Amino acid sequence: MTITQEVVAAEAALLDAAEVSATQMRQSTEVHPELTIDDAYAIQAEWQRIKIARGERIVGHKIGLTSRAMQAAMNITTPDSGFITNAMVFEPNSQLAAADFCDPKLEVELAFTLATDLAGDDLTIDDVLDATEFVQPAVELIAARSFRKDPSSGRTRTVVDTISDNAANAGIISGGERVAPREIDLRWVSALGYRNGIVEETGVAAGVLDHPALGIVWLARRYAETGQTLEAGQTILAGSFTRPIDIRSGDEFRFDYGPLGAFDVSFT
Repeated sequence: MTITQEVVAAEAALLDAAEVSATQMRQSTEVHPELTIDDAYAIQAEWQRIKIARGERIVGHKIGLTSRAMQAAMNITTPDSGFITNAMVFEPNSQLAAADFCDPKLEVELAFTLATDLAGDDLTIDDVLDATEFVQPAVELIAARSFRKDPSSGRTRTVVDTISDNAANAGIISGGERVAPREIDLRWVSALGYRNGIVEETGVAAGVLDHPALGIVWLARRYAETGQTLEAGQTILAGSFTRPIDIRSGDEFRFDYGPLGAFDVSFT
């Protein structure tokens, strides 16, 4: 790392406080421009430790920046990842408060729930499918605890800021039908994202690296480098195949995956 453990702990504490208070903070790279991607994952890991110490437990992971367009926008050539705790899991057809989250948005995804552990640096799509118990429609609730664009300077946050900020993950909402991983061609799963009865986004799952399981291959390989494992029972958000949909107070959303069903979520 290029920074000290004290800086890691301080940045993680600031991000946690921003989330708890739903008040955005300055970007980490504004104060520490030397931060690297490794530094960002160290900050993210420290924030994870803060949450676990508070009594939360890890139930899954998210993969982001899986489309070429998003990678180009963030000046990166690989995906990024974050963690999901039990406190970040929300039920379908529920009502949440928009004010509880920093600049919240929703992304359309598929969620893979593992039946067996998944680890190794030579995995394939088939390995992911073999390890998966079921796949289900899901949306990721994303948030920006640090400003996406600083209101004073106009500075846009970097991928390092996003990774530090748990890859922007704030929660997961799963709904619709659970299917076995080889029951359908996952590349051709499509979805319609409605806000207040109007279609805002549509997409097909092949938009995620040509196959949504490939993001999980990438994540398992990255974890293998540090001796970590994707564990049985965990749920992996495989990456969005739409642009983020803004959330405003009073919005009602519906996500229609055709044969895989539909679910709603609303925000006060």
